[in-house]
Amino acid sequence: MAKEFYVTKTAPIVETPKGKLRGFHYDGVDHFYGIRYAKAKRFQMPEPVAPWEGVKDAGSYGMICPVLNEPMPTGEVQTPHRFWPSSEHCQYLNVWTSSCDPAAKKPVMFWIHGGGYAAGSSIEQVCYDGFNLAKLDDVVVVSVNHRLNAFGYMDMSAFGEKYKNSVNVGMADLVEALRWVRDNIACFGGDPDNVTIFGQSGGGGKVTVLGQIPEAEGLFHKMIVMSGVIPGGLLDGTCDPKEFALAVLGKLNIPEQDAEKLEKVPVPQFIWAVNQASADLQKQGKRVGWTPMPNDYYVCDPLEGDFTKHSLNIPTLVGTVFAEFGMPQDYGDRAQLTTEQREKYVKEYYGEEGGQKILDAFRKAYPNTNEVYAVDLDGMFLPLTVEYVKKKGKEASAPVYNYIFAKIYDYDGGAAAWHCADIPYFFHNGAFIPICHQKGWEKLDSLMSSCFVNFARTGDPNVPGLPQWDACEGGDMVTMVLDDQCYTQKNMQDELLPLIKEYKPPFRFEFKAKDDDDEESGSAWVF
Repeated sequence: MAKEFYVTKTAPIVETPKGKLRGFHYDGVDHFYGIRYAKAKRFQMPEPVAPWEGVKDAGSYGMICPVLNEPMPTGEVQTPHRFWPSSEHCQYLNVWTSSCDPAAKKPVMFWIHGGGYAAGSSIEQVCYDGFNLAKLDDVVVVSVNHRLNAFGYMDMSAFGEKYKNSVNVGMADLVEALRWVRDNIACFGGDPDNVTIFGQSGGGGKVTVLGQIPEAEGLFHKMIVMSGVIPGGLLDGTCDPKEFALAVLGKLNIPEQDAEKLEKVPVPQFIWAVNQASADLQKQGKRVGWTPMPNDYYVCDPLEGDFTKHSLNIPTLVGTVFAEFGMPQDYGDRAQLTTEQREKYVKEYYGEEGGQKILDAFRKAYPNTNEVYAVDLDGMFLPLTVEYVKKKGKEASAPVYNYIFAKIYDYDGGAAAWHCADIPYFFHNGAFIPICHQKGWEKLDSLMSSCFVNFARTGDPNVPGLPQWDACEGGDMVTMVLDDQCYTQKNMQDELLPLIKEYKPPFRFEFKAKDDDDEESGSAWVF
């Protein structure tokens, strides 16, 4: 059956408060790509766009933020990606909607991409497409680009008042994008009083940070954090911000008193200087990191201080996946292992004593899962996620829900859900991603997208087909285990997680400068 497509001189056109935008219509959904929501000078706060005459084209994705090192495409079977042209002027967003009638008042789902605070884009992963959520689940989807790495988080505050919040301008872009949603989304059929911010990995971290920015208060009404309660030391830098800035200036032969000239250095030269300065400091045992930093604009990490009052009034859904960055061991076809072989491999990995304790606790927490997968359990995101959920669940007046995506894939001998594995299902996009096409995928795809959509609509993730999903209250943690067979567990991590923390071999990201002589060096796509 042919699917309807049209884009004419007169439709689909939306008249926003600043001017008219023309997108395109396909299969029941209006698509508006590359909408400019703000402009900004380097290191400075964003400003709203000016009004315009005529009709602007919104049929092409906008520029994404430049990255400091191009990653090597690897693992595309598990997490397919897309590449796109970049510019530091990257304040663009995309909208999918099934109706541009202002009276429609559809829930708005505002997607923040992953990639830490250094990489990624609104279209980086194939499964970020908002078409199915708009068509099948009747919500308005917004995805957004914003400044990253040195463009969004380089602290230049020592060089002038106009740079006082340079370390947080990447987050300020997101706040400005949410203001755009408040002022414009009704023109696309969305309800500005029912906006859910959701993001994964670095995007989930940005969701937690937005809850701690007073200027963002009232701009969103629900929060979904996916693998985004990030350990503080994982991405933070260890060198003094001014020392780093001076090192960058030195690479470009710019005197300290002329630091303002750094604003005009062309992007390739700026990136080169940032990378050279980072490499020099790394040789001294100092690491440059890209993260928001507390100041007058951003209150604090809620696990290091307090949740803001408005954050405690916002329904929150927080989750992780089973393995995240777990390093799979080669045990052949895991489904064919005997019980004795499973136990042997777990004890070899964790030690005899730790292995037996973990086997006992694992069988209680994951009664439907092959025990050998205990070696893959995440020990990076889960501990702080548990802390975040329990703390917020105890203090918040709004409900806090928790999940873990625990699917085992028939892939390469068996693979437990990896970092990003849950995203296609929550976007109702399993159909787009070949590896999702495993037995029963349609049911899981429908259930997981439905629970996110119902949460966005009502603040409650319960939907038909799932067991009763209670909020986390009073220090207790109720976890929905999302798998081929979904079930809930109360305080399921209380026994197992301390054992994983005690016995699991440590894992850390490698922050190595790229070897320009090796085309296969550099980091892989992992977000």
